[in-house]
Amino acid sequence: MQNIAHDQSDTISQLNSFLRGELSAAETYRLALERLEQSEFRPSLVQCTRSHEERARLLTEAILGRGGEPADSSGAWGSLVRMIERSAAAISESAAITVLEEGEDHGRDDYLRDLDNLEPSARQLVEFAILPEQRRTHDTIKAVKRSLS
Repeated sequence: MQNIAHDQSDTISQLNSFLRGELSAAETYRLALERLEQSEFRPSLVQCTRSHEERARLLTEAILGRGGEPADSSGAWGSLVRMIERSAAAISESAAITVLEEGEDHGRDDYLRDLDNLEPSARQLVEFAILPEQRRTHDTIKAVKRSLS
């Protein structure tokens, strides 16, 4: 019984780590959108923002469903958020997209690295609902970056 509680606690902790990343990703996209009001890529960035917000919602539900307390602040993308905030209001489109791509790389790598730290039902959620969306937003930003080159 102790092992099951330990697994549950580890899973909640890992889900919260993923949640902090998603909260930060959504925040970073919102900041980029503020800076890139005239960008032709705005619809793609809005779509990516919504995807990260939806993933945060799914992770929050999974944490609550396991009796955990969901994180409410950003994680690994936090330094990227701060970089955009410190940047001049006229941050270049290319620089903003580069920051977003780095965040997408980081998010994808986190999910892939830490998937095995989850109990089976949480792993299924990440594998089949969250990771495909992560790959989609990653591919979207890569395509936007290619368009800028």
